[in-house]
Amino acid sequence: MGKDILPLDVLLAVPYVDTDEGFDISPDGKTLAFSWNANGHWEIYLLQLDIATATPRQLTHGSGAKFAPHWSPDGQKLAYVLDEEGGECFDIYIYDMATKQHTNITPGTPETIHPGISWSPDGQWLAFASNRSGRFECYKIPAQGGQVEKVLDVGYPPLKCFWSPNGRWLACVVEAKGQDYYTYIMPVEGGDPFPVSEEGVQISARDVSWSPEGERLAFNSDHYGRFDVGIFDLPTHQVTWLTDSDGDREAPAWSADGRRLVYVSGRGPVTVLEIQELEHASTIKYRMIRGVHHRPKFTPNGKRLIFSFNNPRNPDDLWMLNLANGSFRQLTRSMPRWLLPDVLVMPVEVTYPSLDGSSVPALLYRPASEALPHLAVINIHGGPNWLSQITWDPFVQHMVSRGWVVLAPNYRGSTGYGREWQLANQFDLGGGDTQDIVAGADYLVREGFARQGCIAVTGRSYGGYLTMTCLTQNADYWAGGSAAVPFLNWFTASEAERQDLSHWDQENFGNPETNRDLFYERSPFFYLDKVTAPVQLVCGAHDPRCPASESIQARDRLVELGKEVDLVLYEDEGHVFLKTPNVIDSKKRQINFLARVLEASHEQCE
Repeated sequence: MGKDILPLDVLLAVPYVDTDEGFDISPDGKTLAFSWNANGHWEIYLLQLDIATATPRQLTHGSGAKFAPHWSPDGQKLAYVLDEEGGECFDIYIYDMATKQHTNITPGTPETIHPGISWSPDGQWLAFASNRSGRFECYKIPAQGGQVEKVLDVGYPPLKCFWSPNGRWLACVVEAKGQDYYTYIMPVEGGDPFPVSEEGVQISARDVSWSPEGERLAFNSDHYGRFDVGIFDLPTHQVTWLTDSDGDREAPAWSADGRRLVYVSGRGPVTVLEIQELEHASTIKYRMIRGVHHRPKFTPNGKRLIFSFNNPRNPDDLWMLNLANGSFRQLTRSMPRWLLPDVLVMPVEVTYPSLDGSSVPALLYRPASEALPHLAVINIHGGPNWLSQITWDPFVQHMVSRGWVVLAPNYRGSTGYGREWQLANQFDLGGGDTQDIVAGADYLVREGFARQGCIAVTGRSYGGYLTMTCLTQNADYWAGGSAAVPFLNWFTASEAERQDLSHWDQENFGNPETNRDLFYERSPFFYLDKVTAPVQLVCGAHDPRCPASESIQARDRLVELGKEVDLVLYEDEGHVFLKTPNVIDSKKRQINFLARVLEASHEQCE
């Protein structure tokens, strides 16, 4: 490698704070709990907020990845979850501040427990969602461990349960019809659950947050096309909408006095923070620099915000915003001092026409060299209900430092661009979205960024699936494709799926029996004979979402057909690789594969 190429293993070893399950602030506002891989392992850390010079202290040790810390209402205990092998069979642990003991209250969990857990306001119970019965339902368990009790089953798979501060209600967010999320509210003292609704009509509602008195529920919903924030008043069952704009508003959180709400505001790949004064309907926006903000929370005294932030030049870290003067203070420091941000590339937002003329938004990463054309990689995000944002991505930065152009399309099905675009590939998975990726290759050639045939494609999860649909539907476009944790066969993938994943597939792609022809047509496994470029498949043995069997059967079929294929299987990983050595090894293998196929295609083009 040349001297200007950023070492991939070094970039991937840069730690970052977990943003998916967030962090929590102790009830007295003095201590922050969060999950961080600062030492190469996902552990729970504590940070004293009232000491400006304090450094994070590691609370947990040992095997397994720890996430989702939640303080008990009295601040004397901390709940968190541990995933031993990446299979999402989390155990719930309780740490006692007085005895300094860690107790597993769900030992030997054979089922999936979603990591979003919630304390009852008296500290006696924890609520969570689990598929212990074979279907996902809401449960509660005594905080000291013991008999698990089912508390809610509404027929849809739940994701999270939230106890109201007054102890009267449980709010449960479920995967519902299509790509909607419903929120049901369960009276703890007895009675029938009822949904968040407007004028008697149930509406999509997620990202819920209880008001301090426990009689109002903030949520976000794309019921009217974009994600807006609303407040559902329990006594009257009335909805008050706080926002109405062309952007998305997510992750609302209340101030302790109930007078303000903070939420993340975004348009496509970048976000800002917004605070709304409820009495005056006034809004203040805060943004550090161009990038992505996650899950802001008020400190108990309402004087500061805690949130996480990242962009291509800053890994995910925790920050504090002083609301009195608008100043920001970094709380965790993941970026090594030797890595200068200026060597990392910020993308530009572009659009290009898909094969059917639809306008596809994308992020374009260009190397420092202005010489054209470049070798190029199309990097496909997973989901599909997700999007490529202006975020920290060592894999992309390394590719760009090699002199490659990287295009990250936000194909139809992506979030961040309105409900219509998000639903544009419903019952068409592997169809129009594949065309959007292929059109990205046409865009790179048309604009002079790359030569035809000197473009590789890669993606993870659903992005791995689209990598394989590209290689089978438009084989002559690609120098090669690397698919990480993909699925390739809709039939076998459906048979192996958990109930919540199967529910989503049926709501958005149909039933394998009644939609057999579509399932066959959109399964790249049945068209592997059309592949002309080298293929790489990367998978984890404990993957509950895209089982390793999907990659193994595809490898066997490609070998049978005499195709070039490379299978990389990690026996101790699941869908998301949690062990830093495996993350580094897998990404290096992907880069080596992509470099080999791109250089070979370049020689043929010369």
